[in-house]
Formats: sequence, structure tokens, C-alpha cells
Amino acid sequence: MTQEVKAREVAARQGNAREVAREVLVIGGNRYFGKRLIARLLAAGDRVTVLNRGSSAPPPGATHLIADRDDENALNSVLGSRSFDVVVDQVCYTPRQAAIARRVFAGRTRRYVLTSTVEVYEYEDSVALVREQDVDPLGVRVDLELPWDEPEFLDSHYGEGKRQAEAVFAAEPAFPHVAVRVAHVLGGEDDFTGRLEHYASRIRAGEPITVPTANRPATYIHVEEIADFLFWTVGQDFTGPVNAASHGTLTTHDLCEAVSARVTAGRAVFREVEVGEVSPLSFRRFYGMDNTRATRLGFTFGNVRQWLRRAADETLGEVN
Repeated sequence: MTQEVKAREVAARQGNAREVAREVLVIGGNRYFGKRLIARLLAAGDRVTVLNRGSSAPPPGATHLIADRDDENALNSVLGSRSFDVVVDQVCYTPRQAAIARRVFAGRTRRYVLTSTVEVYEYEDSVALVREQDVDPLGVRVDLELPWDEPEFLDSHYGEGKRQAEAVFAAEPAFPHVAVRVAHVLGGEDDFTGRLEHYASRIRAGEPITVPTANRPATYIHVEEIADFLFWTVGQDFTGPVNAASHGTLTTHDLCEAVSARVTAGRAVFREVEVGEVSPLSFRRFYGMDNTRATRLGFTFGNVRQWLRRAADETLGEVN
């Protein structure tokens, strides 16, 4: 099934084909679940504008604006007098970017949707599924003077950057926003992370897969499901943080079992370590999110074990 057909089916199923089109701005969104979100919005009849630095053009039917989101003057200039029903920000990683966005879009949009992450819970090591209130953005200290422009610092402080970005938006009650805390995403032939391929290559070669001695489970979400969730969120009116994760949790062993089904030669060999670097999607702390709030608001999640094998098939393709 093509992404375009999938987008039309989702729009029809959720009843979001509209007599009055919404004006939706997507910042970033040129790959993975961002492009799937744009396809869904266009299939629903929304007027979609995509803003990026010009690295790639949006699909036919979307308006393209080119600007560096870190340049406040450039943003104001390219936006001109435009306003939007909803802004979906796929590429806000720091409190500095959030502060610029809050100033630029105040009065330009009725609702701002920030794509956040499960990594905001990196200090909440609990065997219980974490809830939105376990990390209250109003209690997060914002430090704009940290070296957020340095790629190495930003990469090692990904969760902190998202946490502080949420805090910047939450500090202004008159700026209605949603922070979608996305679980680890799997699936799709265009998965650019290389995480499942990491396992596949080691299984083929019989090389050890390094995991923590205490290897904790985590929650996940399929790439199509998070695109569905963001599309659904655009049409809602709730605000604040919301967890987006399929039901159920997986360990590294579960992931490798699904990958092994695609690899005809070799087997998974694990090496446990107390300290040091481990394989991707191997965790020393529990990364499970409670999706009760989103469920009560009306979204229906699938179960991770229902789609895990399919995700491995999509990403790995013909593996031997």
C-alpha cells in the first residue's frame, strides 16, 4: 500500500475530509513520519504549508516556504501576514528554537503542536509506566545560555533540549500548545536510523549484540501510527503534554527475535555489560510510557506485538 493510499484511508476513517479546509503549517516534516503526516493532511483536504531550509520540496499540493527556523527575522519575513489554524513543529530541539517560535507564532496560530519525545523521561527510572505529569514542563529550569548550537552537545542532550523546549511553550499560558511525547519509532522502508539493520548485520555475522546486564523494556510506536496520531491531534483541541505509544513493551531480545525472522543465516548472540556503550534500543532504565491520556481523549492505539514483525519486514526488506 502506497503512502498516498494509506493517507486517504486514514482521512476517510477518521472523518477528517473537511468542507472547510484547515490552514496547517508543518515545520520540517520532509522525511519519515513527518512526510506521512503531510500526506494525510493533504488527503483530508487541508491547505498545507511546509517550512524548511530548502533541503527538499514538499509533495504536490503543499505550499513551500524556505527559511532557517533559527533566524527570527527570516521567519517573520517569509511568513509575512500568514496565519494558521495549527502549526506542527517537527524539528524543535532546543529552548532557543522554542523561544523564537513562541514569539514568531504568537497571534499567528490557534494551536501549536510540538513533536517531543519519550527521552524527556530519561531521569524517571520507574518500573511503572510514566505519565505526563511525571515531567511537568512548568517545573523544568530553562537555560538559554547552554551551547545548544553545538551539534555534539545537542546530540548528547537530546532529551534535555526537548524538555526545556516544552518548558518554554508551557511558560506562556496564552500560547495554546501540545507536546506530543513520541515513543521510539519503528517501521517503514525509509527508516533512516539504522537501528534494526544494526541487529541484522550482527546476526548475519554472528557478532555479539551488546546489551546492559539489566536490560530494560521500552514502549514503541509504528511509523504509520505516529503519523495517524499527529494527524488526529491536529483536529483536536486539547493542550499540554501527551504520550504517544502503542500498547505493550519490548526488550532488545524481542526486537532481535523479529529481526532474526528476516535473516536466514546466523543467530542473535548477546553480550551483557555493566558499563560502556550498548546497542541501540538497549536501555539500562525503563522507558515505558502510559498512554491513558491519549486513549481517554479518543485515540485508539494498536499493540506493539501486532505490528513488530511487519515493521522489521518493511525496514529490512530482502535480508539474507
